[in-house]
Amino acid sequence: MAREGRWGRGRAARREADEAAGAVRPEETEATPPPAAPAPTSGTAAEPTVAATRTIEPDPASEPEEGPEPPGFRVRDWTPFLLVRAAHPRQALLTAVGITVAAALAGRPSRELLLILSTVVVGQVILGWFNDLVDRKSDARHQRPGKPLADGRLDPGTLWFSLALAIFLVVPLSVANGLYAGSAYLISLAIGLLGQWLWLRKGSLSWLPWAAAYACYPAFLSYGGWGGQERGAPPELLVTGLAALLGIGVHLLTALWGLVPDNEDRWTYLPLKLGLKVGASRLLWLAATYTVLVLIALAFAGTYVGLAQEPVQP
Repeated sequence: MAREGRWGRGRAARREADEAAGAVRPEETEATPPPAAPAPTSGTAAEPTVAATRTIEPDPASEPEEGPEPPGFRVRDWTPFLLVRAAHPRQALLTAVGITVAAALAGRPSRELLLILSTVVVGQVILGWFNDLVDRKSDARHQRPGKPLADGRLDPGTLWFSLALAIFLVVPLSVANGLYAGSAYLISLAIGLLGQWLWLRKGSLSWLPWAAAYACYPAFLSYGGWGGQERGAPPELLVTGLAALLGIGVHLLTALWGLVPDNEDRWTYLPLKLGLKVGASRLLWLAATYTVLVLIALAFAGTYVGLAQEPVQP
């Protein structure tokens, strides 16, 4: 009995101790910090401890991204200016002014000179726009400056639409110079457009479309008249031949600025062959001298032979 009493008193004491510990243990658990990680032993790398409290940062992918601010309006990026830039304006004006001066020296009245100037300007603009459309991918690949179509500032659809309008305009302008004269100019324009195709431009016969197109210009002037009423006369053969030689000179001069990218594309046309043999700077002087000599010969031929043949008297 004494042993059981001692056991009972022991169990009662442990029960009281457990109840006291149970009442205090939750508070001690909440207040007691987590045990620290054991210190790393020598030869082992210490692993980073994970913080008890983490701050949740916003996901940048979920936030809307703000794009770059659109550039301000610039006059040089205005569509009409880009269309002028894509039309090769220097070549167009030089060709139109040259043909108009030749018509003035042939004795054409001033009202016809304005019509000739307008017709040739529109035709040259068509050639320039079509050239940029054909060379768009090549110009973009070589990053050629001054090509708004290649650098994306000018939409191809806008240029195609403008080209169609210019074609509808050049036909009545050409016919207004006379039926034969207008036909001669439209044939010249068609040859120029045909010569823009790469299979013909990059080969050894690249000079042929230029010579054929310029050979039609004397007929455009000799048959020309106001309002399409005058028939005129055929041009002198000497003047026609010299005009064809002038076209070759113009081809050499205009091709000089694209010799490097054309060589990278492995073209084999005449200006590139000459440039590889004599050098670009020397080719420039040779082409300029050749063109000036042909112009002088045209001036003498027009003065002493005349532009048009004498009409045959019935």
